[in-house]
Amino acid sequence: MSKTSIQVRDGVPARLEDGFARITREAGLPAEFPRAVLDEADWVAEAPRVSGEDLTELPFVTIDPPGAMDLDQAVHLERLGGGYRVWYAIADVGAFVRPGGAIDAEARLRGETVYLPTGRVPLHPAVLSEGAASLLPGATRPAAVWRIDLDADGRTIGADVRRALVRSRERLDYAYVQAAVETGTADGTLGLLAEIGPLRLELERERGGVTLPTPEQEVAPADGGYRLEYRVPLPAEAWNAQISLLTGMAAATMMLDAEVGLLRVLPPPQPGDLAKVRRVAAALGVTWAEDATYGEVVHGLDPKSPQQAAFLHESRVLLRGSGYVAFDGAPPPLADHAAVGAPYAHVTAPLRRLADRYATEVCLAIAAGEPVPEDVARALPELPPVMAAAARRGGTVERACVDLVEAFLLRDSIGEAFEAAVIDVSADGRGGQVQLADPAVIARCDGALPLGETVTVRLVQADPATREVRFALGSP
Repeated sequence: MSKTSIQVRDGVPARLEDGFARITREAGLPAEFPRAVLDEADWVAEAPRVSGEDLTELPFVTIDPPGAMDLDQAVHLERLGGGYRVWYAIADVGAFVRPGGAIDAEARLRGETVYLPTGRVPLHPAVLSEGAASLLPGATRPAAVWRIDLDADGRTIGADVRRALVRSRERLDYAYVQAAVETGTADGTLGLLAEIGPLRLELERERGGVTLPTPEQEVAPADGGYRLEYRVPLPAEAWNAQISLLTGMAAATMMLDAEVGLLRVLPPPQPGDLAKVRRVAAALGVTWAEDATYGEVVHGLDPKSPQQAAFLHESRVLLRGSGYVAFDGAPPPLADHAAVGAPYAHVTAPLRRLADRYATEVCLAIAAGEPVPEDVARALPELPPVMAAAARRGGTVERACVDLVEAFLLRDSIGEAFEAAVIDVSADGRGGQVQLADPAVIARCDGALPLGETVTVRLVQADPATREVRFALGSP
């Protein structure tokens, strides 16, 4: 894992936590669940609607961040002739929650789980999301189990989904999986994940899909305080994500064939945006062959290089505009997700994302040869605006938390100089954004900035009250 961090000390945590609480209020995040929702959750946790076959003999494992309790997915991988069989168990939230109930109504208000440095504002009560519905190790749980067969190149040759009972054997984290692979001790599912993941990544590049190699700016608790860091995902995380993408693509294909469902879509880049990003690549010395896709270009770029970091930042314009589209009848005009390079659906995180529960119910009905339940079909067109609002709210909260910690980190450093990479330049040439290596800060900078170069900048503002950080080009 590559990251740069700095510790927040000197009695700051309590003040930061007050700031995080203020952010949640500003965003309108709910403080707690209504009593009716908690009562219903307590009841359904004890009496889920269990159906389907018993697959508890399959040795599923979960792979999540350390300490996670809301475990949506469990995986088991097998060899199948010259190819592979993917078993992917998804928490069956539909076994506990029905459209129209108190839990469902509250989930529509929330849309998705929102994560903060101090905890999370969950989509569902903890008795479900961290208990009865979570795929915790050693516990028998209802699940929607995908069985996806792949050929030797990792291409899908068959897919099905059914309700079943499963029992995860272990709760693993990404660092453990990565270490097992690197030390040669990975076998079974972990060994096959290190085979299938790279195959799927190569297929992603072939179809023009995009996985940006950019580090994520995160706020994390540490040693009684908080740290701000750049976090580059481990290869094991990318392999695991490919299993989720594989499942989402299978779900989308199933729904398109049946002419009913809920897709996650992203339009292709506008020609003007594509031409602009190509010019940026040329200016920064990033090679982009005439016949190469954007996904092929970004694969292998190094975000630690100022020029390549600037290109990656500028090129994000090509991935804007994602959303959901519901359909019942003819497929929608836009059915593809440009970053996936194929039709795609969200079905693998129903504990944390409302849309996944409904899309999963559609797929279960299709696979069983049954009509989509009326209450599910009726709700589909209502979900895109609900999910769009939730995504905006979650993004705003995440950015505000990072801004707050940035301001706290730098509040006593006004006038000091820092080395920074210029990752964005405004159209008027009077400023842009710079990225510091340590501390892990991305902020506005005034001056005539040279895109993709390392410069010295001076801190002129760091205000925790407004969550603003600003630099100016040049030394003090």
